Amino acid sequence: MLTFLTVLAQDVSYAPVKLGFTIPRFDEVLTFIIRLFFIVGGLIALLYLLLGALAWITSGGNKENVDKAREKIQAALIGIILIFVVLAIVGVVEAMLFPADSGLGITKPIKFPELIK
Repeated sequence: MLTFLTVLAQDVSYAPVKLGFTIPRFDEVLTFIIRLFFIVGGLIALLYLLLGALAWITSGGNKENVDKAREKIQAALIGIILIFVVLAIVGVVEAMLFPADSGLGITKPIKFPELIK
């Protein structure tokens, strides 16, 4: 007996799709994003340094333009130094406080604890 709640459907099962790659875990993606942040920050600082040097070259001896270019160069150098200092501090903290296979994502990958293996 069929009623309005009866569902007539076939059991359809599909073969698993082979992607050709494995989907990365969240901690791998987070490690990549943190490292990418430092790489992009360093590249932006180097670009800003080059723009400051170009502004200095093209200043034509104008005192205001030379001062602006000098400020750009100083800001870029401070940015590069800060990036290296942060990387050094995090590297030392990772080496001292974290086990060999996990860290904060700079020198060692991030590993989240697993409840079920």
